[in-house]
Amino acid sequence: MFDLQNIRSQFPILNQQVNGKPLVYLDNAATSQKPISVLDSWQKYYTEINANVHRGIHTLSQLATEEMELSRRKVQKFINAKNDFEVIFTKGTTEGLNLIAYSLTNLIKENDEIIISYLEHHSNIVPWQMLCERTGAKLKVIPMDENGILQLDFLDENLSEKTKIVSVNQVSNALGIVNPIEEIIAKTRANSDAIIVIDGAQSAPHFKINVQKMDCDFFVFSGHKMYAPMGTGILYGKEEVLNKIQPFHGGGEMIATCSFEKTTYADLPFKFEAGTPNVGGNIALGAAIDFIENIGQEHLQNHENALLDYAQKQLLQIEGLKIYGEKAHRTGVVSFNLEGIGISSDVGMILDKLGIAVRTGHHCTQPIMNFFNIAGTVRASFAVYNTFEEIDILFEGVKKAQKMLG
Repeated sequence: MFDLQNIRSQFPILNQQVNGKPLVYLDNAATSQKPISVLDSWQKYYTEINANVHRGIHTLSQLATEEMELSRRKVQKFINAKNDFEVIFTKGTTEGLNLIAYSLTNLIKENDEIIISYLEHHSNIVPWQMLCERTGAKLKVIPMDENGILQLDFLDENLSEKTKIVSVNQVSNALGIVNPIEEIIAKTRANSDAIIVIDGAQSAPHFKINVQKMDCDFFVFSGHKMYAPMGTGILYGKEEVLNKIQPFHGGGEMIATCSFEKTTYADLPFKFEAGTPNVGGNIALGAAIDFIENIGQEHLQNHENALLDYAQKQLLQIEGLKIYGEKAHRTGVVSFNLEGIGISSDVGMILDKLGIAVRTGHHCTQPIMNFFNIAGTVRASFAVYNTFEEIDILFEGVKKAQKMLG
């Protein structure tokens, strides 16, 4: 049974007031709040276990190692990876994408081609541009239409033996559009030997992930958007691909042998986990997965989709309000502007005075904003603890902002 009040009771931060108003937190695409179980897991590590992992024979080190490796296995199950050693702990999606782009350098040569989409976060644009600068490869971009829907005919015309990487997000952080990655992957597999990278930062929090069924080579996501601490993230990679590429960082833990003459690298996953990891955060990421699975991903997805449908229905009653990507399949996000109000942050500041937390600006997706010829949008994004009453408060707040600014 889905018990929303019980879920909300697990998030103490939601009980506070902001600017004298009850907090309405609608900035979950930036970061979600953390339930007590996750906070307790993090605190327990630092108050009862705190020790470095994999390197000590003493009891606390072994306990820390057991707990972090248990979390790795929880992630493996959560995304249905074949092996636990295909799960690499990172600081987040951005580090995961940079790791892949850097580590693929030795496999890319001049005039090879890398394909991304118009809907990408800067984190899935800039690392590939940097790879192109290092190697002389060329970057190509899947276009989109006025609804934010990717035009996949582009792939039919551009996939070839030159295509070495295809990297797209599963869900747009700016618009909430769910991209047809199954079709993208199928077209890529049929027409090239390209490595396929999926940015799952905005999908992993909202619906079930199955990387084996998806048949991607890499899948990356962040913990902090799915109820875990900041500074946590996951890079999944197929074993055979991970074994082909070079490490991103060098140092402790990632070596098998080290001398001044030569270093050999450790087996997976440690080849890509140089240095002391965020042990407490990684353990708490496992607790966040427990939280999601205790609710049930189907219940979570149904509730968030109902929130999105209700928010769109309410907001579209406001004359002069435009929702970007309105006609596309979306999840978790409604991104909008008010006619005649050119600065989205003005709306955001008024909403903040009413206790409503939203995100404004370009959302690290400047190409999308340039496509629509706007500076930014107001973005409300949802999590499992949000309510329909909060949508009503947002609706009234936007109306008030329109009246004040109009």
